Amino acid sequence: MTIHSIEKVGAYLVHIEKPMIRQTSFLFYWMGQILSSTSFQMLSVAIGWQMYSVTHDAFSLGFVGLAQFLPMILLTLVVGHAADRFDRRLIVFICRLVEGLIAILLLVGNIAGWLGREEILIAAAVLGACRAFEGPSSAALLPQLVSKQFLQKAIAWSTSGSQVSQILGPSLGGLLYAISGSFVYSVSAVALFLATLFTVFIRMEPVERKTEPVTLESLFKGLVFVFKHRVILGTISLDLFAVLLGGATALLPIFSQDILHTGPWGLGLMRTAPAIGALLMSFYLATFPIKRAFSAALFSALGVFGLATMLFAISTNLYLSLFALMVIGGSDVISVVIRSSLVQLQTPDEMRGRVNAVNSLFIGTSNQLGEFESGMVAGFLGAVPAAFIGGLGTIVIAGLWMYLFPPLRRIRSLSES
Repeated sequence: MTIHSIEKVGAYLVHIEKPMIRQTSFLFYWMGQILSSTSFQMLSVAIGWQMYSVTHDAFSLGFVGLAQFLPMILLTLVVGHAADRFDRRLIVFICRLVEGLIAILLLVGNIAGWLGREEILIAAAVLGACRAFEGPSSAALLPQLVSKQFLQKAIAWSTSGSQVSQILGPSLGGLLYAISGSFVYSVSAVALFLATLFTVFIRMEPVERKTEPVTLESLFKGLVFVFKHRVILGTISLDLFAVLLGGATALLPIFSQDILHTGPWGLGLMRTAPAIGALLMSFYLATFPIKRAFSAALFSALGVFGLATMLFAISTNLYLSLFALMVIGGSDVISVVIRSSLVQLQTPDEMRGRVNAVNSLFIGTSNQLGEFESGMVAGFLGAVPAAFIGGLGTIVIAGLWMYLFPPLRRIRSLSES
């Protein structure tokens, strides 16, 4: 692909105004994000399989997930400070480079036969730490590549890239691992080094960074900023509680086996359905961004999310369940794009790293706790009541947040943010 053709694709993606360099930079950003996220998904699948093949121990398999999740919790404050103090593009570059090197080490260890439990856990922890730094830094970098007018469109395309990774990564990782574990590590390494190279070609307006000393005050400034600004606090907390209560997807194995009686093939379809709905909706929003009734669209999307979750809970037909799951994925993307746009535009550039780190922590925590909450409620009441209550709870949260955060309810367009 030539630079000229890349510029044409970039112009189509976001319709970013002159200079042309911004169009190309966004496309390099977008392609790098897809390659990096897909590679991480592939590596996660391969590492999990490799760990169980080596140990045949379910606890060791659980520690792999913990090793990837803990760095996000432990490094949140440091990550945000680094993203606001240093060149965000450089942070993303280093993270992807290290991830590529880890893939190479896994490849060498797999070929040489010295890849054991400890080595896999170390690799998982380093990958988790890199993703902890890369995610907020990359998110904070996006507003430097596009104008405010086209930020929502860019976020929609970025979300579509994430959904493509969620769909392709696990399936591609499993397919390649069936051929050879070394094949997964090789493909992942090449993709990560290519994503690293794309980072080099990203161009943006230079931003002067403050040489703020590392203190407890500077580390916690992101949290303080979030709690002081009602729109941002309402947006981030809305995501936290909506996802916390709407975690019906964690119960899919129960619905597949005990309610719909479909077996593993039905479970695979149900796991894919939300991602397909999300992907289609993100493409739609990238082409037709929401320009008016911003807050109405946000709360309506949450209402549809809750209703679709309730429909899925009571459905006894596979096709109806798949439709409900697609609606869940699509409505979730609407709220994600709106919430992300609000957080980015309500936050000054010098604080975006820390605020995005807090946002990433809330999102990651809500996903984990949402699955835990759904499992616990299902254990006491059953899967159908748990999913139904979760959907109803999301609607209640949306209504409650409209009352608790009037500034969030009154936003009509991005120009008001």
